Amino acid sequence: MALILAIESSCDETAVAIIKDGQLLSNIVSTQIEVHRKYGGVMPEIASRLHAENISVVLKEALETANVKLEDIDAFAVTRGPGLIGALHVGLQAAKTLALLYKKPLIPVHHLAGHVYANEYIAPLHFPLLAVVVSGGNTELVLMKDHLQFEIIGETRDDAIGESYDKVARVLGLPYPGGIPIDKLAKEGDHTYNISTPLKGEKTYDFSYSGLKTQVINLVHNLEQRGEQVNVPDMCRSFQDVAVGLVIDRAKRAALEYNVKEVICAGGVSANSYLRSEMKRVMDEIGVEILIPPMWCCTDNAAMIAKVAEHLYERKMFAPLSLGVDPNWRIEDYDKFMN
Repeated sequence: MALILAIESSCDETAVAIIKDGQLLSNIVSTQIEVHRKYGGVMPEIASRLHAENISVVLKEALETANVKLEDIDAFAVTRGPGLIGALHVGLQAAKTLALLYKKPLIPVHHLAGHVYANEYIAPLHFPLLAVVVSGGNTELVLMKDHLQFEIIGETRDDAIGESYDKVARVLGLPYPGGIPIDKLAKEGDHTYNISTPLKGEKTYDFSYSGLKTQVINLVHNLEQRGEQVNVPDMCRSFQDVAVGLVIDRAKRAALEYNVKEVICAGGVSANSYLRSEMKRVMDEIGVEILIPPMWCCTDNAAMIAKVAEHLYERKMFAPLSLGVDPNWRIEDYDKFMN
């Protein structure tokens, strides 16, 4: 197996990891959360500038931790998309420069494929499987019949689940990112607010979170205008029950319809404690194996990019140095791009 260095810079984490024979030698992440928190969300231009400042520092630390030199690396992997275009450019230019300088292959990795393959740090994947991809920018159900074969069977028609958490947290006066405080407060509250389920009754695997987010925002504003106090824990519980319930419902139906051997969770929202417990409970009920990534692998990191890169390296799926980023790269177009 090869010694692979992977770079991730799709949003607000600058990360570099080094892997060999499936063993993670280093995984360094520099997060920008504290910087963006004051704005209530990621500011793309600031994120790009911070990536440019941090990439060399993170790279140096990753090499030192792994105790290897750049000339020892057999291939350089990088997140090509999806993500913020400026942020992606920083990582890609770094990877292309290293590949050119050391005359080594360049491996383009899909960000969401990385989240899916993060589960391999726990156990091998069993096909066919259903990947439940839930994050700040994506909400998808992805069917995989084999390695690196992705078919989207359901996706959000508007906002992602993670984005809705952030917007709801903001209107409730909770800190960014919103997933953690809402998840925590929901445990203290009861489902007392009447919030309708999006796309209820439709035979679809798609998601919709724009209307759900707007319902909560309007409900809070109406209560405030009437001089009534919002019970924040109850509102968090009411919102989370519906938001996560939508994911659980579709994952259960898809797992049964497609007769999958395994369901795996992927993405930042897979760190949500309610989602993790409900997914396990429901999959246990229907007798489908469930794989949930470790907490350290839920947020963006380069270890997950390195894991995908190992599979791509085995297949010699490399990219030319003319490679460009694609902020809207769809995971099911992976094979088309690579072939």
